[in-house]
Amino acid sequence: MTQLVLIRHGQSQWNLENRFTGWIDIPLSPKGEEEARKAGEKIKGFKFDKVYTSALQRAIKTYEIAAETAGFNNIPVEKDKALNERMYGDLQGLNKDDTRKKFGAEQVQIWRRSYDIGPPNGESLRDTAARVLPYWHSHIEPDLKAGKNILIVAHGNSLRALIMHLDNLSKEEVVKLEIPTGEPILYEFDGNMKVINKKEL
Repeated sequence: MTQLVLIRHGQSQWNLENRFTGWIDIPLSPKGEEEARKAGEKIKGFKFDKVYTSALQRAIKTYEIAAETAGFNNIPVEKDKALNERMYGDLQGLNKDDTRKKFGAEQVQIWRRSYDIGPPNGESLRDTAARVLPYWHSHIEPDLKAGKNILIVAHGNSLRALIMHLDNLSKEEVVKLEIPTGEPILYEFDGNMKVINKKEL
């Protein structure tokens, strides 16, 4: 049995300010740092062979704080933009409430949660999955098949794309999928990479 733990980064400064972040490299807020410490407490005692993060500092810092809290040392870390948040295009940096007033709440919700409709000049969840899943199949899945325990620290939408794959969710089901910041999710696999257990830690 191999273990995979997924963590969405702690609250970022732009999460706090209710702004669309996307690929903009925004730091964690003080609350986000505290969420990372709490995540570290929850994964204390786990033995990870490798860690994957996005290339954005809010994910990297979440791992670093969690690792320090959990007492992890010398675990190989691979950072890759394939795990970055979806690119929010023209919405990046805009206040979410102002955007709803301008375009309508229903349209903004479609941009944020639908599978195949992205914001203007940005990525849909389908586009995000088109870079997350090849990276999963070429890098992370082989590690799990080799018996390694893996930790991934990434973003709401890159993790939504991955969980959609792992849980076999439909386009309609993934609309309702919400991933809280700083809350580890554990998957356990058998030797054939079949999910035999999933739970929030």
